[in-house]
This record gives sequence, structure tokens and C-alpha cells, in this order.
Amino acid sequence: MDDIYDYPLYRPPSEAYSLILQITLGCSHNKCTFCKMYKGKKFTIKPFEQIKEEIDIFRKEIRYAEKIFLADGDALIIPTPRLLEILDYINEKFPERERISLYASPKSILFKTPEELKAIREKGVSLVYIGLESGDNEVLKEIKKGVTSEKIVEASLKAKEAGFMLSMTVIAGVLGDRDYTNHALKTAEVVNKIVPDYLSVLCLVVHDGTEIYDRVLRGEFREAKGEDILKEIRMMIENINIPEGKKVIFRSNHASNYLGLKGDFPEDKEKFLSEINFVINNDYIRERNDRYLRY
Repeated sequence: MDDIYDYPLYRPPSEAYSLILQITLGCSHNKCTFCKMYKGKKFTIKPFEQIKEEIDIFRKEIRYAEKIFLADGDALIIPTPRLLEILDYINEKFPERERISLYASPKSILFKTPEELKAIREKGVSLVYIGLESGDNEVLKEIKKGVTSEKIVEASLKAKEAGFMLSMTVIAGVLGDRDYTNHALKTAEVVNKIVPDYLSVLCLVVHDGTEIYDRVLRGEFREAKGEDILKEIRMMIENINIPEGKKVIFRSNHASNYLGLKGDFPEDKEKFLSEINFVINNDYIRERNDRYLRY
């Protein structure tokens, strides 16, 4: 079945045991300075007949698929009538499925009407992954995210209003060794406005083939040290204030992280801070061997 996929193939950590259906190739934006994931692919929406054929192959080989993830980088950008056709076919072939999820850009959410989003939700897409990266517009401009924090908030709230669960990622160390204060504070501020269902912190890894990598080679960008990244994450956490009665499931368990954190806001906020302080104060931080993270 690996012959079906156009590699490289990516999925969120929480989709490790999901059936991945690659209904698009690449990313509709594909300009972020830190991201190498889809640089070698031209964004393409696969023909419907090809998607159906691939679904049929997976159905013959897989007895049970509880979770299905729609790849690649921004499957929600597919025009709604076609996306609904694809979802209908998935539901016909995998009636046992309990969840369908996908990556979505803020722009792809904003392109859809509330009625379109609700129709997609009713067809079984229940979880949307979105990259915030930063709440600071200056940072978003620098990393060429192509959208402002205000638009990310608008898109996120629009998705929640349509009934989607929202899983959001932010990036620590995205400014390298420069002052991260505004980035940390404004990122926390945006999280407070959105209150996503899931929140994950990733740490910047500089990959060859990206604009940030080229800046490193030119001496224009220096990566942050592990202790500074933990202090940056600590500042974010200190300023994330989720109201009582609401819950945000928090993780920092990606391979890029210096410290794995697991729990919920607001319940475990003080525990997160205590664990970070313990590691910093006891000099337990080891710099990553990025040889294992680069590709």
C-alpha cells in the first residue's frame, strides 16, 4: 500500500494509528520560512476517481479504521462540493469510522461559508489541525505565514462555531536567540482568545532547504539555546489563562521539544511551570543533537 503514497508523508503525532488518505499533495501556501515539509511538491488536488480507487484499495486491506486523517497539508482548501463527495465515499466505504481529521490553513477556513463548514462537519470531519506558530504579527510576517493573528483568531472561532474541535500548534525558538518577549506574550494572548481544544508547543528545528537555514549559513540567524527556549515556553504558559469550566489539553511531546509536558489548562498550569523551573534550576538541559532531527 506504500506505493499509493506520494512521499514525504506527514501527519500529526496524535494520528499515529490513523488511516491516512492522501487526497491532496503538498501545501496550498508552502511559503513558511521554517517549513520544509512540502517544498518538493506542487500543490495538487487529486482527481476524484483516483481518490476513490485508493480508498477502495485501503478498504480491501484494512479491516477496521477508527480514525482517518486526510493529507497533505491543507485538505480543507478543496472546493466544498468535491470535498463533500470525497467524504460521502469515505463514509460509504468506512462506516465504522469515528473521526475524520485534517490540516487546515486559516485562509482555507475563511474561504468557506459557515454553511459549508457545517456541511463538512456533518459529513464526519470533527477535528481540524491549525498552525498558529505565533500571535505576534511581526513574527508571522517574518516567517511568511501569509496571515495575521487577527485572521487566525477569526478563522479559529469560525471553525469552532461550525462544531469542529481545534488542535493548535505554536513554535518556540522561532526568533532564534533574539528577544522572544512579544512573541511569547502575544501568542498566549491569542490562545486565550481562541481556547483551542488541544494546544501543542513545538521547538524550531532548522532544516536545510528552508529560508531560515539559508539565513543561518549567512550568519543572519542564530538558533536559541535550550534554556532560553524553555524560558520562552515558561513565559507563554505563565500568560495562558483558560477560564474555569473550560479545558485545553496541552502537550509538548514532539521530537523537537527539550522537555515533555503533558496535562490540561487550567488545571495543570502550575505543574507545567514547576517542571520547567526544576529543569532550568538544576541545569538538566542538554542541547539537542539535531543530527537526528534534520532531514
